[in-house]
Amino acid sequence: MSRRRRKGQPVHGWVALDKPRGVTSTAAVARVKRLFDAQKAGHAGTLDPMATGVLAVALGEATKTVPFVMDTEKLYRFTARWGEARDTDDAEGAVLETSGVRPSADAIRAMLPRFVGEIRQVPPVYSAIKVHGERAYDLAREGEAVALEPRPIFVAGAELVAVPDRDHAQFELACGKGAYVRAWVRDFARALGTLGHVVELRRLRVGPFAENDAISLEKLEALGHSPAALEHLRPIATALDGIPALAVNGTDAVRLRSGNPILLRAPQFARLGEGQDVGGTDIQGKTVYLSTAKGEPVALAEIAQGELRPFRVFNFGNG
Repeated sequence: MSRRRRKGQPVHGWVALDKPRGVTSTAAVARVKRLFDAQKAGHAGTLDPMATGVLAVALGEATKTVPFVMDTEKLYRFTARWGEARDTDDAEGAVLETSGVRPSADAIRAMLPRFVGEIRQVPPVYSAIKVHGERAYDLAREGEAVALEPRPIFVAGAELVAVPDRDHAQFELACGKGAYVRAWVRDFARALGTLGHVVELRRLRVGPFAENDAISLEKLEALGHSPAALEHLRPIATALDGIPALAVNGTDAVRLRSGNPILLRAPQFARLGEGQDVGGTDIQGKTVYLSTAKGEPVALAEIAQGELRPFRVFNFGNG
């Protein structure tokens, strides 16, 4: 029996989308997928419906590189409103508590160092974290009490950008995987002796995908299925910035795409810039991106005992 053909076209690559306010990340990805008539799609990090900015959308085989983008640093610009705690920790939630305290700019700046580096954070109750197999936000919407455990996150930097009035402050924050800006504002406000939530949130960058390179849904939809739309499709390798890359010949490419290891040869090893022999222990477990001489992605492989062992293979068949 013949294999059922996938719906859509074999479109592969990344789109840096500027997500508009009021659209879920899932809905935005579905619209991009439809515009490119792609067989499959995913994204590298959810943006809340009220948030705007860079949503990195993966199409086709690029979905296999999503974890590498999710592990990268993200940059946000956002506005906090002092004096109110909300159940969602943003402007869309119900008010739980109020405070008359308004922190000064000096007090805010003095507090920032305590919220930079590795800190512990309890995620918002309205988040996608699973509790006994259920999403926390689903449980919260059903009125169930949700208790989430604190977990370590890393904040690379936080800066006070502006204080437009006594009720609001604008920040920029760079953070790693798993950090919630809403929770950061909630905890920061309480440390200042007040309450707070996020009223505006924009992601400026996620890994190699930046605001300046992002295209809006409106502009993308105006392009439709034209060749101009494909100009906004970035290579799969964009997601692998910082991972060592090696070219392989046709025979090795066939072996790798079949899931078989190949030998790490001395010339390849030399291009990795290592100062020891191929069997050296310092490179065991290292991830390498492999492509053909023409730049076509082949596989992601791990170095082990003098071999390149593929753990993620790229296939560009027609479905």
